[in-house]
Amino acid sequence: MAAAGGARGCTSFQRRPGAGPRPPAVPGTRPSVRHGQLLLSSGLPSLDCVLGGGVAVGTLLLLEEDKYGLYSKLLFKYFLAEGVVCGHDLFIASAREHPDNILKELPAPLLDDTHQKELGDEAAAVKSEDFHDSMKIAWRYQNLPKMEASPTTYTKFGHYYDISKKMSPELCQSIKWHSFYLHEELSFEPKMKTCNMNNGYARLLQSIQRIISQEGFDGSDPQKKQRNVLRIGIQSLGSILWGDDICCSDTPEDTHSLTKFLYVLRGLLRKSLSACIITVPAHLIQNKAIMERVTNLSDVVVGLESFIGSERETNPLYKDYHGLVHVHQIPRLNSLICDVSDTKDLAFRLKRKLFTIERLHLPPDLSDTVSRASKQDLAGSAKLLSSGCGAMAIGKKHLDF
Repeated sequence: MAAAGGARGCTSFQRRPGAGPRPPAVPGTRPSVRHGQLLLSSGLPSLDCVLGGGVAVGTLLLLEEDKYGLYSKLLFKYFLAEGVVCGHDLFIASAREHPDNILKELPAPLLDDTHQKELGDEAAAVKSEDFHDSMKIAWRYQNLPKMEASPTTYTKFGHYYDISKKMSPELCQSIKWHSFYLHEELSFEPKMKTCNMNNGYARLLQSIQRIISQEGFDGSDPQKKQRNVLRIGIQSLGSILWGDDICCSDTPEDTHSLTKFLYVLRGLLRKSLSACIITVPAHLIQNKAIMERVTNLSDVVVGLESFIGSERETNPLYKDYHGLVHVHQIPRLNSLICDVSDTKDLAFRLKRKLFTIERLHLPPDLSDTVSRASKQDLAGSAKLLSSGCGAMAIGKKHLDF
């Protein structure tokens, strides 16, 4: 009986021995809970929240520049500065300013509590403004989730930066980076044109492909060294400085160079441990069909609308903000739907040390000094805001079945 009971208690299932230790995690990345894709921070935690946790490895982030290119440059530098702090390799391409100067102007990171105390005044100001707003707005809006905007809500993924200070040269020299300055590349080698593509775009693709293959970022080949991520930053792509004429005319002669470049670049990103940010002067591209193709060939599309030079700059409704953020497209990664944020109206503001993306809260009532006629005008502009800024990342206002 004992033998039978012992035999009855045995099982044929055995624990399979492990195949070996897990591969080391890539620094500065984390897997997404929703789709399992590897994520890296954009350098701005509030933007990561909007994008569903961060920028996925192997994807392309397209940033539509504001009218004067002030704030898009700042987000571009945030992306590169996050790569320096995380130890990622960088590839910086530009036709306007030399990549060496871009690297020297990266903002300084806040890595410990002593540096975070330097932002105590601004963090306290953010808290007081939030408390003041909570006393004015209706009770049903007070329980809405808050976006991560300041170092008071610390996160382990992504870092905060002080834009009033520059990154130390020692920290910049600690990582490996590659540069592509169009004027130097065109003067060194003779003119080349492949696949009916612009000369500058062809050289840029050739440089990116060479770095991915030679430095071990190609996902199809086994890694010969410690795994790392390549951050690619391309500034003002599509401008006339790149030899493209899509910003000069409604009917440009070369309408397909930019789209062909993005098509090939997206294929390179998909099979490599890399992520790319590109700024495009979308307000100068007169042919909307070209801009639609550029959007379709990108994974994430975010637009910045600055209030500088517009009526909203002096409008009391937007006195606390410097512009609007439009999320035009979010990728569908390993799923049928995209990771849509619960926030429709977004705005940004630039303080002395911090750049933040926040929910757009219009004041419930204006001061008594504003006349009734101007209040009606402001109400009309608020209706335009709700229709313009509220269109979210799915791409259309109506449902598609």
